[in-house]
Amino acid sequence: MGGDHGPEVTLRGLAKVIERRPDARFLIYGREEAVLPILNALPSVKDVSEFTHCDVAVRMDDKPSQALRQGRWKSSMWRAIEAVKNGEADTCISAGNTGALMAMSKFCLRTMADIERPAIAAIWPTVRGESIVLDVGATIGGDAQQLVDFAILGAGMASALFDVERPTVGLLNVGVEEIKGQEEVREAGRMLREAALGSMHYEGFVEGNDIGKGTVDVVVTEGFAGNIALKTAEGTARQIATYLREAMSRTLMARIGYLFARAAFRRLGEKMDVRKINGGVFLGLNGIVVKSHGGADAEGFAAAVELGYEMVRARLLEKTRTTLDLYHARKPQSPAGMTALNE
Repeated sequence: MGGDHGPEVTLRGLAKVIERRPDARFLIYGREEAVLPILNALPSVKDVSEFTHCDVAVRMDDKPSQALRQGRWKSSMWRAIEAVKNGEADTCISAGNTGALMAMSKFCLRTMADIERPAIAAIWPTVRGESIVLDVGATIGGDAQQLVDFAILGAGMASALFDVERPTVGLLNVGVEEIKGQEEVREAGRMLREAALGSMHYEGFVEGNDIGKGTVDVVVTEGFAGNIALKTAEGTARQIATYLREAMSRTLMARIGYLFARAAFRRLGEKMDVRKINGGVFLGLNGIVVKSHGGADAEGFAAAVELGYEMVRARLLEKTRTTLDLYHARKPQSPAGMTALNE
């Protein structure tokens, strides 16, 4: 029911998923008057789906606290998340209100042990392939321990998605020198160097231009900077695409040149298509939740569903828990904690 276009896009996105992932099955929650006319027209989806009517649909402009208070136990968003908690579904996908989805997911699924705040992780196209950037909007600000936790969560996702045994991790900073940046970032860097986890390789600080270069597999930052970076990159991709279209249609010679180079432009268009990398994964929860961009079309929503599919197949939760347990078991106690223990 969420997103800018509602079930018209989400259900047609599922039709694309089933073509590529024929073993997928769907639990669909929403208002029957909006969903069933479209679902009945898509037999390929209907045949592998179970629909549940819900009286309430969270609106895109609802405040998270309002959605949580009014939508618990009866909204389509809550029921979808609850299906993951109860083991009825492996992953929840939504294009709805991001704040409400995060609030409900955290309340219903709870965070993993030792994780204070969850993060939203995005897949980022680079000249080397793809990287993971987190957090891109769940946590504004963050202390050193939260940044370390984000690094562990991101490394688990990279290992699961990219099939990399020991992903490389970098902390986003204003320079690569250890003396630069905010105190929290410098402290997180020190903690990661001392942890020396075998499940990841900490490369040190990276800068904004390293994201597109693919310098590391995982780029870690707090949500304010991460969200700005993500929206800037999306806008830049659309801006360049607009420039290219205008340039290729400006003169007769440009149009002729395009005909000769259209295969190359097609490949470029695929690389810059933000729909192909749609979907932010909520990391740090006891369940997999993927947030689709609200303005995504059917192809974009399908990409978000397939991302959740891949996270389940790669056993993301299992790999992440293993690394987190190892880190927190080895983490030295703070002096305050030791004093309390002695008392």
